[in-house]
Amino acid sequence: MEKAVAGRQGTGVIVNEFVRSVYNWMAIGLALTGFVAYYVSGRPDLVRVIFGNAVLMIVFILAYFGLVMYLSARIDKISAGTATFLFLLYSGLTGVLLSSVFLVYTTESISSTFFICAGTFVGCSIYGWTTKRDLTSWSGFLMMGLIGVVIAIVVNMFIQSSAMNMIIGCIGVIVFVGLTAYDTQKLKNMALTQPAGLDGGVKRKGAILGALSLYLDFINLFLMLLRIFGQRR
Repeated sequence: MEKAVAGRQGTGVIVNEFVRSVYNWMAIGLALTGFVAYYVSGRPDLVRVIFGNAVLMIVFILAYFGLVMYLSARIDKISAGTATFLFLLYSGLTGVLLSSVFLVYTTESISSTFFICAGTFVGCSIYGWTTKRDLTSWSGFLMMGLIGVVIAIVVNMFIQSSAMNMIIGCIGVIVFVGLTAYDTQKLKNMALTQPAGLDGGVKRKGAILGALSLYLDFINLFLMLLRIFGQRR
């Protein structure tokens, strides 16, 4: 009996350490993104260089998507230090691209939307962590919704419809609310199945991968909410 209790306590410690590490890295990534976005938006010369050069923008976008795909696919092959560096680099690149948000929307609406996003994200994470329902069945629906949102965003780049922009925001919020709960449950299952005595580097890579998933959910949820609540300059 005592061994069973000790085993459960040991598992609880492992889970708490892993989850704390995931959310710490996510917070670091978000803080870096916010700092870079604010810094770049306040430097008109940098804005002109980055957004005024089509070739440079294409390079940035390719590097942006290529980096996250490489990190997700090669996490088991690279070192913990490399994974950490790539995650921070990706967060910085995201900040560069999101600097345009400060140029399009008012600071007040960005701040209020951020707090709405944070509250929504926390609620979805709590649900994903505590629910007894297996959210795996959501994956197909959420992926279809995500693909639909991406296609709609591309189409709306050409037609510039404010009504479609609002619809994209509403559907996008639903998709990323679901993904936040789904990814949180995946994180919980990952934490519970971690063997004791796991190498520290492997633990950190797992935490980085978990942080990346939640980081992407938060950023995209924020952008979708900004489509709904953001006040343009």
